[in-house]
Amino acid sequence: MNIVSSLRGTCTLALVAGLASSVVTPAVAAGTPLVTVQPAADASIAPFVSNPANVNRLPRDRALALLRKRVKYVFVIFQENRSFDSYFGSFPGARNLFSQAPSQTPGYYQQILGTDGKAQTIAPFRIGPKEYAADTDDVDHSFARMGAKMDVRGGYPHMDDFASIEEMKYTVAGSNPTLKAKQYGELTMAYEDCDTIPYLWNYASRFTLFDNYFQHTIGPSTPNAIDMIAGQTGETQWVEHPNQSTSNPILAALGQGEPVVSDNDPFWGSAADPGRTNRSPINPGDNPASYQLNQTYASLPLTFNGEDIRKVTGFDKMSASDLGDVRNDIPAIAAMKSKAVPWGWFQEGYDREPTDAPGAKLHSSYIGHHNGPQYFGYVSDNRLEQTHLFGLNDFFLLMQHDVLPPRGGVFYIRGGYQNIAGLKPADPDPAVQANFVGEDDHPGYSDAHISEALVAREVNTIVKSPYWKNSAIFITYDESEGDYDHVPPLIQEYSPAGLPLVHGPRIPLIVISPYANAHAVSHESGDHNSLIRFIDELYGLPFLADLPDEAKARKAGMKMFGQPNLGPDDDGNPFNSDLMSAFDVGRLSGEVSPLPAGYASIPDKIVQTIPPLDNKGCDALGIIPDDARRSAHNPIPSDFNPRPSTDPTVVTSAARRSD
Repeated sequence: MNIVSSLRGTCTLALVAGLASSVVTPAVAAGTPLVTVQPAADASIAPFVSNPANVNRLPRDRALALLRKRVKYVFVIFQENRSFDSYFGSFPGARNLFSQAPSQTPGYYQQILGTDGKAQTIAPFRIGPKEYAADTDDVDHSFARMGAKMDVRGGYPHMDDFASIEEMKYTVAGSNPTLKAKQYGELTMAYEDCDTIPYLWNYASRFTLFDNYFQHTIGPSTPNAIDMIAGQTGETQWVEHPNQSTSNPILAALGQGEPVVSDNDPFWGSAADPGRTNRSPINPGDNPASYQLNQTYASLPLTFNGEDIRKVTGFDKMSASDLGDVRNDIPAIAAMKSKAVPWGWFQEGYDREPTDAPGAKLHSSYIGHHNGPQYFGYVSDNRLEQTHLFGLNDFFLLMQHDVLPPRGGVFYIRGGYQNIAGLKPADPDPAVQANFVGEDDHPGYSDAHISEALVAREVNTIVKSPYWKNSAIFITYDESEGDYDHVPPLIQEYSPAGLPLVHGPRIPLIVISPYANAHAVSHESGDHNSLIRFIDELYGLPFLADLPDEAKARKAGMKMFGQPNLGPDDDGNPFNSDLMSAFDVGRLSGEVSPLPAGYASIPDKIVQTIPPLDNKGCDALGIIPDDARRSAHNPIPSDFNPRPSTDPTVVTSAARRSD
């Protein structure tokens, strides 16, 4: 049986065949160079000596022409729930917790209450292998509490209420905080480094790390999974259909409404899905009665169709409801006569995975509210569009057999509740062994070691393929988990209730490519729209913001609500860069040799070992984090517990070992 028939028949064949705010926060401090070039580290993972990156910029049109010549395949490795400071808060050369004095670092000192009710001060502190930092409980990252943590006053986020808002969630009004409540508050201020996540630091050090990249929508995973492909989470749908607003009390009570700010599962696959004979997947443990509205605005899965869009949308079974808000976009996209862009969304549990036992229910590792395309009826209710959605293991199978389309494409890759490599956490605690086996990096169920091992396997798979020489790999996150980040984002949109909506805190973004700047930190600003803009420009697609229906709704949003930025922002918003600073024009032009495959790879034997690098990642990479360099370690609270719910009252690794 060949690879095509062993997957999903026509599904694989289809992929292979055709696959405004009154207060403005400066994106970069005045006088800051656009790109900081780092010295090459003496890294033992994949030794390579590189010349300093060529960071001189050519005229934009010339650089873009070179990029289009070199890069055909875009891989988006899309992980879960980490703020920039929580993972790179001590990364040398980045805008980090220690790149300025504490007095100049918003939220560096925050208030928290002791169990006796007395006020205490907490500062960001490092946790590592001794604290079992790879496995932490999940803090609150809902729309309401994340906004409260950011403490937006007068349109400016003060970034100083992360600990107290989290603590209050678990504190009964009028009572002193419990130990559990205090530990959750403390957890928001913890950060990790290269001893816990050495592979991610290795990529950040060797390639280009962005330190001014923000989640688009304040709040949880679903809106930002949608943002990743649409550049909005339903702002234009709110403008077009005010009755669908989150201010509608009936919808609000159900967690529904536009713009999307909740983690309800997609409408498609729910109990209300009218096409249940061709049903989209749902985790068997999810509530099919909890779902979001059908999303009806433009997204990349729509523009990816290019000149084929009329033919493809003709297969939509409910075109009146699915395509009504893009009826003018479709002919505009067709008129551009751009070639269709092959694409795929690979997410663990979407179909059968190696973790599924024989006879077991499908989709047990699937997280429906992380699948952005499934929220759009013109994808989920169209059998041609559904062929672009896959399980995680399908990615490795397709790459193994080198059957991606020759002309290139865009491929999103996401983990889930399990891990298909069968890895186990390093922490022997039975509760950790049972509960932290996920691989999408989401605290509460994923292990950071296992999660970055997935990233490394994905990168290695690309590196070993014929696609490496024409690839750009983006490692990023959906949102920031509700953990502290000190950089105030620019507030550009407000919700129907007048609450800050866009932007949320910073998230990591690393760009890996044979043509990337090496040892560089880019300070260009952006959000998920920047990645959309990069894809638009690379493949000659129309900007979502300029499509007729979106442009009309944006104008109406200004007239109705006084907000000029409601909708996709992949064009016309100077906040959102095109991410071109990640690329070395010398390498693009051929004046400098491309980075070789070995420079990006991590030996499989290392990747399969938990914990990685014997918990000494910083030494192995030759990196000295800024806090260690400056002797700036803040003390770990004496009652700190990385898992207040999973391991109640256990406060330190030393205490556990003495039990």
